[in-house]
Amino acid sequence: MDRSTPPPAPTAAAAAAAVARAFHLERFRDYLALEAGNSHHTVENYLRDITRLAEYATSKGVKVPEQLSAPQLRDFIYFLKDLGLAPTTIRRQISAIRTYFKFLVGEGIAARDPSERIESPKRWRTLPAVLTVSEIDKLLAAPNTDEPLAIRDRALLEFAYATGVRVSELVALKLQDVMFEDGVARVFGKGAKERLVPVGRRALGAVSLYAREIRPTLDRGKTRGFLFLNARGSPLSRVGAWGVIKATARRAGLTKRVTPHTLRQTEGGGAAKAADGSSYGRYGGNPDPRGCTAASSRDRRGPASPARRGDRRRPPAGASRMCAAAYAGSRVWSGRHAGRSP
Repeated sequence: MDRSTPPPAPTAAAAAAAVARAFHLERFRDYLALEAGNSHHTVENYLRDITRLAEYATSKGVKVPEQLSAPQLRDFIYFLKDLGLAPTTIRRQISAIRTYFKFLVGEGIAARDPSERIESPKRWRTLPAVLTVSEIDKLLAAPNTDEPLAIRDRALLEFAYATGVRVSELVALKLQDVMFEDGVARVFGKGAKERLVPVGRRALGAVSLYAREIRPTLDRGKTRGFLFLNARGSPLSRVGAWGVIKATARRAGLTKRVTPHTLRQTEGGGAAKAADGSSYGRYGGNPDPRGCTAASSRDRRGPASPARRGDRRRPPAGASRMCAAAYAGSRVWSGRHAGRSP
């Protein structure tokens, strides 16, 4: 054999076996199954998670597990996040790492446990998914209003976006709860708390058209007064409302995952409002997105808020006329211009 010829590179199987020996994976398997008493499913999952860690560490030049540091473990966790793994999967990975280092320290292989400072995904703060102005326009224009149920879908979407109500509040809405002349709607939130929310002219028009032309054709005497009905004449369920939004988003060609909460976050976060507030005025009816929110926040902090006094106080300073209308008709100022409880 020519001494100048380099030795052949190890095969993938040989490399994997070397990593398993260096990171004590077989001993860890025995620890999980025999000492910790974990199920076969847990043993296999944890072993797979630590194998992934060992392969990552080896690619970064780490030869043995006791060389791993807390910053390297954090980099590994964010590497998993960048791969698109679900938070539940990453939480299990973190649990496996902590169990692994408990094993290493207990066996005297490692002198310290760097996994103590790993941040769990439940503490990660991410911005909620919202739609842009053009995406909202596509979504609201998607229903084919030549079809009766599409007119209902359009009304549901317009109302949901204009008010930002929860899907449970949306499907619980009754016909008598929409006060068209006043431009407000009565909704019942968590804990059956009642509040009035302002509704924009465009949304009111869509709901009015549906209530006048389509709803009577769906009503078969079992609606119990609910506004939004399904094709069988029964009140629309939460799952049904979700299905309407999902199907309409698909028809509009939107690539984002659109749910009722997406509309709620889009309305509340202001992502679909123009910088001058004109877009918000078009949909929500309040020309100043800051008015109700800021003023009502001061009111909630005040020592004599209407919720505690139980009287009909004047609306907070700075509230828009639409907010003032909602305030005047309610004994308790809800604190959100778009109908979202704090």
